[in-house]
Amino acid sequence: MAHIVALSVATTWPFFTGRRFQGSKLILNRRKFSPNSWRFSGTGGTELRSCSAGALEGDGFEGTTEVSIEEETQPPTYTWPDNKRPRVCILGGGFGGLYTALRLESLAWPDDKKPQVVLVDQSERFVFKPMLYELLSGEVDAWEIAPRFSDLLANTSVQFFRDKVNYLYPSDHLGMKGPSSSGSGGLVHLASGLLIEYDWLVLALGAEPKLDLVPGAMEYALPFSTLEDALKVNDQLKALERQNFSKNFPIRVVVVGCGYSGIELAAVVSERLQDKGNVEAVNVGKTILPDASAGNRDAALKVLSSRNVKLSLGYFVRCIRKDEKPEFSTELGNLEVSRDIETAQIHTNLILELQPVERRSQSRILEADLVLWTVGSKPLLPQLEPFDRPYDLPLNGRGQAETDETLRVRGHPRIFAIGDSSALRDKSGKLLPATAQVAFQQADFAGWNLWAAINDRPLLPFRFQNLGEMMTLGKYDAAISPSFVEGLTLEGPIGHTARKLAYLARLPTDEHRIKVGFSWLTKSVVESVASLQNNLVKVLSGS
Repeated sequence: MAHIVALSVATTWPFFTGRRFQGSKLILNRRKFSPNSWRFSGTGGTELRSCSAGALEGDGFEGTTEVSIEEETQPPTYTWPDNKRPRVCILGGGFGGLYTALRLESLAWPDDKKPQVVLVDQSERFVFKPMLYELLSGEVDAWEIAPRFSDLLANTSVQFFRDKVNYLYPSDHLGMKGPSSSGSGGLVHLASGLLIEYDWLVLALGAEPKLDLVPGAMEYALPFSTLEDALKVNDQLKALERQNFSKNFPIRVVVVGCGYSGIELAAVVSERLQDKGNVEAVNVGKTILPDASAGNRDAALKVLSSRNVKLSLGYFVRCIRKDEKPEFSTELGNLEVSRDIETAQIHTNLILELQPVERRSQSRILEADLVLWTVGSKPLLPQLEPFDRPYDLPLNGRGQAETDETLRVRGHPRIFAIGDSSALRDKSGKLLPATAQVAFQQADFAGWNLWAAINDRPLLPFRFQNLGEMMTLGKYDAAISPSFVEGLTLEGPIGHTARKLAYLARLPTDEHRIKVGFSWLTKSVVESVASLQNNLVKVLSGS
């Protein structure tokens, strides 16, 4: 006996490709298309593909099943403006995704081959992450390093969607002959329910902080990766500064990790707090900045030492927990405190248990008011695989897509992966670092290789060029080690100015660069005038 199943719109629309279907019956045939997939054949000849049919499987189910449809329905599918021109979907609006979109926009295209580009990101703003630290020092405003995508793309043909990606359904590995063959490359399923059918896909989703390895880190530690993270850390510092304004005990900040992010955070926070706070940096390794040049490492050690930043090297954090202790106001007498314990303030301590790497060393306990976490990250690609079928994308152990030297995902000629989403290795076989510099260069190559693939031209192999290393160490302090001059390190105000100019040149659009450059110049003039006035007042008062 055939099984009759009523499909409601709410439970079926996310799985269809977007064609309109009519009639009261569809004939369900199970075919060898992909794992856990079904093909729906309408009585009028229309075919619809479903990517999951686990709910229809039952004991003894085989053969043909009639499916009754309550009413005509139209799944929410993005309609591209032009059915003939290539369709490019870019997932992620960081350095990799946004700069790929802008690169595609800048290239010269034949009229019939200029691609339609959709950029998807769950935030409304692009974030220039290397300058998030300047938000804590007050050196930059949020709009300068986190402009809206709508503003950056206003003069382009790129369509921006603020949405989260739920699943990928690639089909370019199913019998397609090559990148120039006709047919859709696959589908993207967004959290809003919208389906985007693409010809070419760029994976540039980045990574998120990994806080789940240490008990208590997710609950009590603050990451520093996004604009929201930076604003939250800034708010926490402001609250601690207000709370401890008239008190004798200092603000205690612990930074976990001594890579670039951890050292830059420790330097900026210690400069901000000065004698009102104590900053301690914890690291598993015996040295800070293990991948940095000797010049940058020495400059960082010198600055941290001058600001009394304590380094706890050779320790890993075993757990973080909260310890609440009553802190009684000194304005209350002992008798009043004993009568009304509720008037006491509760001071929250965060306790970090440190385990030494070497067995001979002893464990340590740290107390902190604020814990900043800069260790570990995890790519977002594994979360995009539907739960009811095996992976289509070849991922390495870290969750990054394995790519060839042209940045295309292995086995998927229509998918490119860049930045944190890509597991590309250099000539020595070492994975390229997850830095803005790598993503920026890969975006340039991805844009060009998309142009080449669409125009049936040879694709270029990506070769990373290390341009040097830059790090901020405070409001007027930085360190730069350019790769083109061996052994040279620019420190202090000179390094600070050079770093800002280099990053100004890397901002996404000419219009935004002009606005930010004018803003920075205005601030510099105002600070110079204020400094001159202060010096004159000191001279006059001294005379």
